[in-house]
Formats: sequence, structure tokens, C-alpha cells
Amino acid sequence: MLRKSVTESFGAAISSLNAAHLTDGVIRRSKRMMLDTLGVGLLGTRTPVFNVAFQHSKRFQVQENSSVWGRPGSFLPPYYAAFVNGVAVHSMDFDDTWHPATHPSGAMLPALLALTETLPSKPSGLELLLAFNVGLEVQGRLMRFSKEAHNIPKRFHPPTVVGVMGSAAATAKLLGLSPAQSVAALAIACSSAGAPMANAATQTKPLHLGNAGRWGLEASQLALLGLQGNKQILDLESGFRVFYQDYIPHHLAEVSPTAHYRWVLEDQDIAFKRFPAHLGMHWVADAAVKVRAKILANEPNADLNQIKRITLRVPSSRYIDCPLPATEHQARHSFQFNCCSALLDGEVTVDSFSNKLMDRKALKELLLKVNLENPQDNQASFDKMYCEIVVEMNHGETYTARCNTFYGHWRNPLSQEHLVRKFKANASTVLTRDAVNGIVQIIDSLETIPDCSVLGSYMQFHKHIHREEACYSASA
Repeated sequence: MLRKSVTESFGAAISSLNAAHLTDGVIRRSKRMMLDTLGVGLLGTRTPVFNVAFQHSKRFQVQENSSVWGRPGSFLPPYYAAFVNGVAVHSMDFDDTWHPATHPSGAMLPALLALTETLPSKPSGLELLLAFNVGLEVQGRLMRFSKEAHNIPKRFHPPTVVGVMGSAAATAKLLGLSPAQSVAALAIACSSAGAPMANAATQTKPLHLGNAGRWGLEASQLALLGLQGNKQILDLESGFRVFYQDYIPHHLAEVSPTAHYRWVLEDQDIAFKRFPAHLGMHWVADAAVKVRAKILANEPNADLNQIKRITLRVPSSRYIDCPLPATEHQARHSFQFNCCSALLDGEVTVDSFSNKLMDRKALKELLLKVNLENPQDNQASFDKMYCEIVVEMNHGETYTARCNTFYGHWRNPLSQEHLVRKFKANASTVLTRDAVNGIVQIIDSLETIPDCSVLGSYMQFHKHIHREEACYSASA
């Protein structure tokens, strides 16, 4: 009997994995990911880039419609609901990050929730959890076929590559596709993969997550209708391998209906952000808060204008080395900006990226004093990098602090209390208190919910928007 191709082994796994394979640890971790994604998505519905995507998508109307988050009475075709809600999730770079580097949840959850609202038989919460984890598993396995994928990306944004494949796998599972149809969904999705890193730190970057979810959903729907692609898309040099120069694929283990299955999520936890910026900024902010505390402990009345020089020792990464950011998106990708904000304020928050705080004279003057160094031992990997800050004062004192692992990293994960606090702070800027608490309760008991499409209704219980205190910050 001929051995299956790598692609066939993925198709078989997508089709064969069932709820019995979900472990308590996988369910707990994936529910944390879902709650965080819904919260940052709701907060993101207040951003300009979300509004542009929403206005564009309103041009398209069909009979099948899905909810737009944070917009009561607004519905779009499932593809476009997946798109705009995915844009919202990544609009402030506040969504989760995995290792190897990608934003896994925002590429899948909006597409899955959009699909649940259109299915004649509404999926249960357990079915949603299974589909989410199947998509997550595909992303995790594909990234582990490349050493390049373990580093901070240089050429393309990973969610546009592995995210679209994860969305296709997740929605294929929810649609109940066969192994052959699941292979087709992966092949179709692969033809919509890829976006250049040149658009990082711009309003276009959030579109990457929206498109990953949208194209993955479309791929599985087309596969359901019988459209086919290359049956060896994950095996061939001209297939998925074009994205990773050192890509060496491996077969997935045969899935037994009853035997234990080892999920990637069991071995690799997720990083959750405490403020809306590129993950690398969290090392910088924590180190800056530490060095600020040392300065004030030694000099309680210290004038931070008396800082002579700031040295940041960080990995080499061109797209997050932005000395003088002019926009909020550049600021979210600037080692220098996040360092100076944390030094001045003792924290980095949602409001740190507002025009009012970005335009401060003290901040702009401090930015001119920052010098970046890239030590050879500081690897451009979210699993190995560190940040060291040296602050020299005009009167000669020098203060140093280092962050090896920030609070929220997978090695030092947010507590459930702090994760829920983050969700409530984000979601309450858009939803009523009852809706916010309702979503927390639904996610907490998701595996017992008979109809998971109820989440779409809760995501539309809007309130009058007013400015609130920024959410959980770097000062913690």
C-alpha cells in the first residue's frame, strides 16, 4: 500500500480529529485565546482601519449574512464578516502571538463565528472548540517544518501564510469536509497566501488577518462545492515550500478515533499582550519600567528630562527599529517609542498611542536620546530575545535593567484573573456590562453550550461609546 503524502496526512487528520481528542489543557488554553481575541476585536471596532474595511464591505450583500462585531443590526456576507472582524482583531496589534511567530487566533475565530451563523444546524461550543484547535494544529505543524519560521519574520507576515491555511482547516472541520475535500481546501487556500512585511507598521497590516480568515473560509466553501487543487500542495517545492526556504515537511501521525492525540498547543502555550503593540515591545516596556523604578528609588524627585543617553540592547529587526514614529502604527512597532513612553509614564497603555501622548514635547526630546545596539547573543526570536536598557543621567549616574521574559509571555503567562480583566476592559468600551459578563460566562463553559452562534448576538450588544481608562498595562 502506497504511503500517504504529507498533504494527505493533513487532510486525514483534519477530517478524523474529534472532540474526544481534546484534552482539558487544550480546551483551557484555547478558551483563553478565544476570550482574548473577542476582547481585542471589540476594542478594534473603534479604529479607523476597521471603519474603512467595514464601509468597503457594506457594498456586498447576499441572503446569507453574519454579524459585524460591535455594530448592532449590521450584517455582512460571511466572507466579509470574517474579513472586517479579523481586521478589528489585528487593528491595534493587540492579539495573541504564538511560537514559531504568528498571530493564530485572529486568522480563524472571526471566520468560524461568521460560518456558525449561516449553517442550518448550529454547531455546539464543543464543535467550535474542535474546529478552532484543528486550525491551530495545522498552523503549528506547518511552522515547525521550518527553522526560519522560528525567528521574527523578515520577508512576509506569517498569518497570511499559515493563518489562511489554519482558517481553511478550521472551517473545513466545521463544515464536515472529507479528507479529500480538506486537502482541496488547503490547496485552494495556499493560492491566497502571503503578504510582504513592507506593510508592517501601516494601516494595511490589519488587513492581513482579515484576509487570512476570509480566504480560508472561501477555500473550504469552494472545496465543499467540489473545486480541487494540487493534491500534494504541502509536499512540492512549488507548493507551500515557496514560503520557507528551509521547509522540510513531515507526515502527521495517523489519527485513531480513541487513542490520545498530542496537540501542539499542549507543548507550546500562547503569549497574551498587556498593551497594543508588537510583541517585541513588551520586553522593552518591562525593562524600561524596571529602570524607571531604580531611578526613582535612588532619586525620588528625579527629573527625567535630565536623562543624557538611553542605550537599548535588542535583536536586529528592521521593521521594529523606528526612531521617530509619525503614526500610531509606527509607534506600535518602535523599540524607541515604547521605551520612552514607559520611562515617562511608568507604563504603556492603549492611550500611549493617542495623538495627545505621541505629540508630547518631553517624549519627542527623549526619543532623540535613544541609541540601539544589537548584541550578537540577542537573537531575533520571541523565544530567545531579551532587552537591556542603560540610562545615563546628566549628573553621571547610570542605571541598568534587563527583561528576559515579560509578564504575558508563554513562559510567564497572564493569570486567568488578569486575562479576564483585559477582556473586560477592552470589551466594555463597546458592549454593555451584561454582554461583557455574558461572553465571559459563555467562553468559560463553551464546551457545554449547545449553540455557539449565540456569541454573534452578544458581540452586537452595543452601548454609547465613551472614553475609559486604558486597559491592563506594562506597569503591572
